[in-house]
Amino acid sequence: MILNALINAFKGESDVADGANKKKKKIKGSVVLMKKNVLDYNDFQASIVDRVHELLGNGVSLQLVSAINGDHENGHKGKLGKPAYLKKWITTLSSLTAGETAFKISFEWDEEEEAVPGAFIIRNNHGNEFYLKTVTLEDVPGEGRIHFVCNSWVYPADCYKYDRVFFRNKTYLPSETPTSLRYYREQELVNLRGDGTGELQEWDRVYDYDFYNDLGDPDKSPEHVRQTLGGSSEFPYPRRGRTGRPPTKTDSKFERRMNLLMSINVYVPRDERFGHLKMSDFLAYALKALGQVVKPVLKVKFDDTPGEFDTFQDVLDLYEGGLPMPSGLIQEIRENVPPSMIREMFRTDGERFLRFPMPHVIKEDRSAWRTDEEFARETLAGVNPLIIRRLQEFPPTSKLDHKLYGDQTSTITEAHIKNNLEGFSVDEALKNNRLFIVDHHDAFMPYLRRINTTSTKTYASRTLLFLKNDDTLKPLAIELSLPHQDGDQFGPISKVYTPAKHAAEGTIWELAKAYAAVNDSGYHNLVSHWLNTHAVIEPFVIAANRQLSALHPIYKLLEPHFRDTMNINALARQTLINAAGILEMTVFPGKFAMEMSAVVYKDWVLTEQALPVDLIKRGMAVEDPYSPHGLCLVIEDYPFAVDGLEIWSAIKTWVEDYCSCYYKTDEMVQEDPELQSWWKELKEVGHGDLKDKQWWPKMLTCQDLTDTCTTVIWIASALHAAVNFGQYPYAGYLPNRPTVSRRFMPEKGTPEYEELEKNPDLAFLKTITAEMQTLLGVSLIEILSRHASDEVYLGQRDNPEWTTDSNPLQAFEKFGKKLAEVEKRIMNRNNDEKLKNRVGPVKFPYTLLCPTSEEGLTARGIPNSISI
Repeated sequence: MILNALINAFKGESDVADGANKKKKKIKGSVVLMKKNVLDYNDFQASIVDRVHELLGNGVSLQLVSAINGDHENGHKGKLGKPAYLKKWITTLSSLTAGETAFKISFEWDEEEEAVPGAFIIRNNHGNEFYLKTVTLEDVPGEGRIHFVCNSWVYPADCYKYDRVFFRNKTYLPSETPTSLRYYREQELVNLRGDGTGELQEWDRVYDYDFYNDLGDPDKSPEHVRQTLGGSSEFPYPRRGRTGRPPTKTDSKFERRMNLLMSINVYVPRDERFGHLKMSDFLAYALKALGQVVKPVLKVKFDDTPGEFDTFQDVLDLYEGGLPMPSGLIQEIRENVPPSMIREMFRTDGERFLRFPMPHVIKEDRSAWRTDEEFARETLAGVNPLIIRRLQEFPPTSKLDHKLYGDQTSTITEAHIKNNLEGFSVDEALKNNRLFIVDHHDAFMPYLRRINTTSTKTYASRTLLFLKNDDTLKPLAIELSLPHQDGDQFGPISKVYTPAKHAAEGTIWELAKAYAAVNDSGYHNLVSHWLNTHAVIEPFVIAANRQLSALHPIYKLLEPHFRDTMNINALARQTLINAAGILEMTVFPGKFAMEMSAVVYKDWVLTEQALPVDLIKRGMAVEDPYSPHGLCLVIEDYPFAVDGLEIWSAIKTWVEDYCSCYYKTDEMVQEDPELQSWWKELKEVGHGDLKDKQWWPKMLTCQDLTDTCTTVIWIASALHAAVNFGQYPYAGYLPNRPTVSRRFMPEKGTPEYEELEKNPDLAFLKTITAEMQTLLGVSLIEILSRHASDEVYLGQRDNPEWTTDSNPLQAFEKFGKKLAEVEKRIMNRNNDEKLKNRVGPVKFPYTLLCPTSEEGLTARGIPNSISI
């Protein structure tokens, strides 16, 4: 019997299959999959085990499901064809590195009884999982070629309590789904929702919600306890994906954390994990982020002033010369890092550990970053161009509760700024839209007293700017505020600094800009980037997979924009935003960081994330039906807004064209049960802490649908690209965007002031981010700012056959062409010398919203999704 199995296996046949029925049509096809692998190595043990299973007749079977004819005796489920088996599993060898393998397959199909296939059931009888990419059927009677886009890990059959089903690349609203496929459509969603219990395993495909109760580690020490985010009015938060890990021993309210080196295996549904190329790229650069491993060795490596940069040249040495591999580091790595990762960490691609690429902001000019012109320009064309707003009242006021915090009105007066208003009075400057502000006062003031009990010593800042005739900005004043020593209710203690260039006053002004940059860096990391893109999108990912079938048009529209988001967020919770994680170690709010972001989330409004609405809210644009995009920018040369509005418009047109193919009336939106369930769950569970807010769209009209989908795609693609991929280019040189300040502004008569007068550069460097924090912070943002080799950009799909519907395909092609035109216009604007904000003193053109990119650190490119 085994001998027969062996002979048949090599012939590509199986004992399990019956003899051919010559009266039935043979449908031939191909199956493309990737066998199990670890990193870039084939798992030979898995290969051997699978071949043994194959020899014993336990192969991989597929059964076609009719899209036309249902089985009346089986609940009208589509009739099933006979199982067919992948041919020549044993003799079809994959490459030495992980890659795709194509198998032939042949189905018996009764044209009259079973008609046209609409789905298939796959059963993996091997001992190991594989990644199923596509299945293609040729010469199907009445149809010709039928394609299935799968992109899913298929585990051994005994891992599932249900059949694995894949649908062809057709699109159906729920009401239009063929009767024979409805059960499979509905049951697949039931499977993906799970039952809400138990610890989820790698083969589980469950999408479920949980609070952020996994950031702290009370079992480690009281210092590692962190607030649960979500589920309360005090600390509301978007939901994360549930893992089901057991509670901590110390406190059952918190979820037990994983060992650091196991963090890469944190649960997310298997299909949400990085693909093998992305994981390989990610690990290749992850060594630089292993702060917990490297930190003890680095501490003793440096000079006789450990922890400090002594000169700006010391900082430049990180990029120009690199640091020698510290003694003992290799041994530390070998003791703490799994052997399978070692090869990735020491790839032979020219990278040297502790030598960093030259950040774009100092590539052309090593000192231009220090100019007031560049400081102001980066509010419009930097990594956080979302905060600046037009000042509409003077002096600036506060929204903090007067009873709790006293009078927080700004102390900036006309006397501070009148000499720099180019002939305008303050009232005239306000009326002529010449005054702008970057205001971080209210966000940080409530936490400053606690923050400043740590090693951090910082302020809440307001930066006032003036719009010059050439459309560039110049800083007028920076206000730095501290809580009153007698109590918050007495208001702040504030001091205002104005531009100066010479002697000690010049250094004081440089430090004032640095404190303002520290505020902006903290807000950027916590809010503009993490909260407003990563965290708010995750509930959309979860709700879509739980409530929208893979056949649903809105699922097909949004799915590319959800790729890898759950995975990168889960990894962030393990190593980045957790207690004593890299964010707490390198960004000034420290252990209060995530709690602060929860307070900011109270005011998050989905509809205000739409770029036109955001610009109007900040006073950076006014409605104008005669202007492009219906808006007139107050600062015409505002690179983020100019480029962003073109991207927004392209996305909006694409979404409207696509949705109009399926939703002809508002009633169709209202009567779509999957769409309504998705929206209800997203509001009431995914963003449940804000469910009673009146701003939520009702999802009753086509306009509600297209506006929402446009905003979701904008957040996941262009908005994330704008705040992420410029991190290393702008902040890889930490003096330009320091993340921490370690001492207060020097006062006259103190040793610190005397040092400032004698050695201003040293005083500056001893105030901002320390050497160790710089190394960890720069290491992190280098990883986060890189594009992976398998990135899929806006206007692209990883499979051109994602749908069979011609109108959406044509609309998508038009979308791609429009984005290519936008990219050309961006490059043309960067070459226009009249547009001074596009390049600036540092000679670094604004390209963050160019749609396409090469792999690596490019400062351009809009991936479809939040994938890093």
